[in-house]
Order: sequence, then C-alpha cells, then structure tokens
Amino acid sequence: MNRAHNAKQTIELLEETSDFFDNISIDLIYGLPNMSQERWLENLNKVIQYKIPHVSAYALTVEPKTALHQFIVRGKYPDVDENKSHAQFMTMVDFLEKENFIHYELSNFGKTGYFSKNNTAYWEGKKYMGIGPSAHSFNGVERSWNISNNIKYIQQINTGVLPSQREVLSLNDQYNELIMTGIRTQKGISLQAVEQRFGEKMSDYLQKQANKFIQQQLLEISDNCLKTTRNGKFLSDGIASDLFFV
Repeated sequence: MNRAHNAKQTIELLEETSDFFDNISIDLIYGLPNMSQERWLENLNKVIQYKIPHVSAYALTVEPKTALHQFIVRGKYPDVDENKSHAQFMTMVDFLEKENFIHYELSNFGKTGYFSKNNTAYWEGKKYMGIGPSAHSFNGVERSWNISNNIKYIQQINTGVLPSQREVLSLNDQYNELIMTGIRTQKGISLQAVEQRFGEKMSDYLQKQANKFIQQQLLEISDNCLKTTRNGKFLSDGIASDLFFV
C-alpha cells in the first residue's frame, strides 16, 4: 500500500496505547488485492484483542496515477473485485455487531458512548467552525474553507484579512447533501425533517424515488425515517445518487 508505516509498527503502537488509553479508533481497508477472507478476519480479531471501541472501515478505491494503479495496470496485482469487497464488508458487519459494535454509519462502527462526535455533526448537517489552514466551516447554508498555505494564511491573518473562500448552497444542494449523508447513517433520513425544511413536494419526490429500492428491499421506512436495509448498506452511495434532485 506504500504507507509510511507497516503492520508491525501498527501492532507495536496498539500494544502501547491500549495500556494507557481506553478511547482508541482505527481505520481498516477491505477489498485489498490478494487479501483472503481469513486474513481479513485476522485483522478484525485485532480489534477485539486490543479492546478498540471504534472502527472506521473503507473499501479500497484505486486512484489514477498512484503506485497501486500502476501495479494493477502492469498486472503485478489483480484489480479490485467488487464481489470480494462486498463479502468482506458483510463479514465485518456480522463480526463487529456480534461483538456489540453499533453500525451507526456506513463506514463507522462504535461501542455505546464511543461514536465520532465531529463526524456525526457533519452527517447531521450541524453547524461547525474550523480554525487554521485548510480548515472548513459550515453555518447551515454557507460553506467556507481556509487557504492551505501556512505562510500566506499567517500573513493575511496579521493584516486582518480572513483567508478563506466561500460557497452558498442552494436549496437543492442542501437537500442533496442531506440525502448523501443521511442515507449512510443508522438513523436514516427523517421524512418529517425533509418536509419541514424543503416542503411537501420534495418529501413526495424523495418517497417516489425511493419506492423502487423499497420494493427491492434495499430501503425501508421505519419510524418515519428512510433507511437502508441490511442488503442495502453496501450500496448506499449508489442509492443516494438516485434520490438526488437534479
């Protein structure tokens, strides 16, 4: 994977930190070329071994012009297998839920009391402020981001200029963002909130677009919220694109 650290260093770090901290989160990647189901289970068992209360896990995506992309093009590694990624995703869901993890967002699992607070705020569309170079902020309708150059950031701050760019989200943009983030969460999308914020027309549109996925048992309506079913979780990003208003 061409990472700055290796598996041995990661294990050594977990052995040290688990003795001093009880709030640890790790990132996992599934769908790696040549990673067997048995090897994937070994990784998942490390979560239990080191008493880690929060896991973020992502399917491998191959970006152009990366080393991995070149290895695949040259035939050194096989291409990403979506069926394998799906199988490892479902294995992970089953494994972690049996260990009392809550699958509270598509890529995130946590024990009770250990959910990511800042990410949950993003997913729920709450306001937040970012301070420093590259930091992002959101006030409910307007998103801003500070420049990434440290020197220029400090120079402009010293002259009383806020070094940031802004964009105002249209009502359609706000709706689509709510769909994109909400469909990935355990809570799902509140139909009442959609109607209150965007009107009855948009709520009706959402339910009409969702109907085919409900019939396919990929979505369901529970407690007046639109949610992915167990079979729909892995497909939630693709489903969201069909629920967008364009």
